[in-house]
This record gives sequence, structure tokens and C-alpha cells, in this order.
Amino acid sequence: MLSVFSDEHFMKEAYKEALHAFEKNEIPVGAVVVCKNKIIARAHNQTETLNDVTAHAEMIAVTSASNYLGSKYLPECDLYITLEPCVMCAGALFWAQFRRVIYGAADIKRGFSNIEQRILHPKTEIVKGIMAAESEELMHRFFDKLRS
Repeated sequence: MLSVFSDEHFMKEAYKEALHAFEKNEIPVGAVVVCKNKIIARAHNQTETLNDVTAHAEMIAVTSASNYLGSKYLPECDLYITLEPCVMCAGALFWAQFRRVIYGAADIKRGFSNIEQRILHPKTEIVKGIMAAESEELMHRFFDKLRS
């Protein structure tokens, strides 16, 4: 049985955001920020919509969560993201000092784990692979649609 406070539950919420991105012809990445078992921010990629290369799901989610809490630091928060964050986003996540970063699919080309040095905050726990297959399949569908 799926607990309402499980990583899988919150990743399903991030996946719903990725589906919104897919429907808007954005790269299908979704994110949610959770604080004390409550979703305080939701976001999906909006680089095309906003004509802004920095409008990644996690960047928008960080801004929204910071505004909600009135703090630039988020040490009691967890970020659920359907795709491994890029180096730009990992830099922002470092400064926000998340408690945990949980991601689905690995990004073998641009993911932060391609950097040898750890670039997330030392106190941030990293959890990989939650709903990875679903997130990867959505990315494949998006790029197949784009190519046809």
C-alpha cells in the first residue's frame, strides 16, 4: 500500500507536473517541494513558455517554496524532481540547502552527477531512481514526438 507520505507518492505529484510540461510542448520535467509532509510548491519546465533558459522546473519550485516560507534556505524541505538536475539547478539547490533531493531518471548528458566534485550541499541526502522508468518513458515520448 502506498503511504501518502512516501517518496513514491510525492514523485507521482512531480510526475503530474511533468505531464503538464509535456502537454505544453515543454521538456517534460516536473518538481514538487515538500516541507513537513506538505507540498508547498509545484512546478514544471517553462523555458519555451517564458522564453527563459533558466525556467527549469526545479528553479521555479525553489523560488515558489522560498516565497511560501519567506526564506532563501530550505533545510527542512525535500525536492522531488522527475529528472536529475543539471549543473545550473544543482548550484541553486546547493544554496537552498535542501534536506533531500529525490529524482527519477538520470540525465547522463547534463546531470549534476557527471561532475566529479560533489556540488549539492554536504548535508543534502540524494535519493535516485524513484519512478525512473516512467520519467524516462515520458522523455522518450516527448523527443520522439519532437522528431516526427
